Amino acid sequence: MSRDLIRTVGFQPRERNVFFHILTACNLSCRHCYINPDQHGKATLSKETIDEWLRLFYDPDQESNLIFLGGEPTMHPDLAHAIKTARKIGYHSVTVDSNGYLFHNIMEKISPSDAVLSFSLDGPSPEINDPIRGKGVFATCTANLKKAVAKGFDTSLIYTVSRMNIDYLEQMPALLHDLGVKRFFIQVIGIRGKSAGQTKDNLQLSPGEWLSVIPQVAQKAADLGIHVIFPKVFLEEGEQFSCAGQVAENFFIFPNGRVYKCPLCEDFPVHSFTIEDGKLVPNTGLTEDKFFSLQIAEGCVMNKLLQPGNIDYDKQGNPLHRISCCLLKQEIKPGLRAEG
Repeated sequence: MSRDLIRTVGFQPRERNVFFHILTACNLSCRHCYINPDQHGKATLSKETIDEWLRLFYDPDQESNLIFLGGEPTMHPDLAHAIKTARKIGYHSVTVDSNGYLFHNIMEKISPSDAVLSFSLDGPSPEINDPIRGKGVFATCTANLKKAVAKGFDTSLIYTVSRMNIDYLEQMPALLHDLGVKRFFIQVIGIRGKSAGQTKDNLQLSPGEWLSVIPQVAQKAADLGIHVIFPKVFLEEGEQFSCAGQVAENFFIFPNGRVYKCPLCEDFPVHSFTIEDGKLVPNTGLTEDKFFSLQIAEGCVMNKLLQPGNIDYDKQGNPLHRISCCLLKQEIKPGLRAEG
């Protein structure tokens, strides 16, 4: 019997990933939104500032990938301009992460060669998705996704898994296949932003729940010809921990000028850099990067510091599992087969 090969995607030393929040406003109010206006600001960047920051973070000697985020990035009236500017500058890839509403007729202002359109759904039906993301979201998102596929856009879909929707994840591969989506990102919910205030709801999954569901659903999607990417989350016995903050270049940029290297830290003023007068200025004091080199039995030190409830221990105080870097991914590409 053969199955598709699940492989861990290692950090690429000559790759730069720029996660650019061009505004924090959104038309939705998702229950697990990670945006924290007190920490990220409420500004909408001007066209001129976007252009300036795009040039600031581009490196011609690296494969520079750009992801436009919000809030809802398509609410920005200059998003199409920003996408085309990024292409002219030379970014290797441009992706727009959208809730599916696609404001300002964005699909009419850019071409499929300009950007990948990534949609977010958290359920295979309105009954599951809409209580999490908002009334009417499922219908609007799927309708616009169909339009994007019909226009020839490269599309992907993100599903954030939590206790609110894990029981319905297995229904997503068939939906994606029907919609024509070729890439599926399964994401684990982070306890930050709104979710940080909902810890009483116990939204995160146990290792057993994650490992018993996610790989099987990923395989189901791969069997339908869908490329699946999902977080590693838990390290295997003997597997070495590696922190993206030390071995990769990832920048998470917010409209107030804060620049983080680790998304777990975004609820706190511990950002590595600040953009000042068009320059990337390293911060001093107790910043996130001071922790990246710490080696602990639990794996990711930031997870231990910020989300200590994620880890269980035996009677001797040893962690029962180790947490990988949140940016370490696994994937299944259809057609890459393993025997077993």
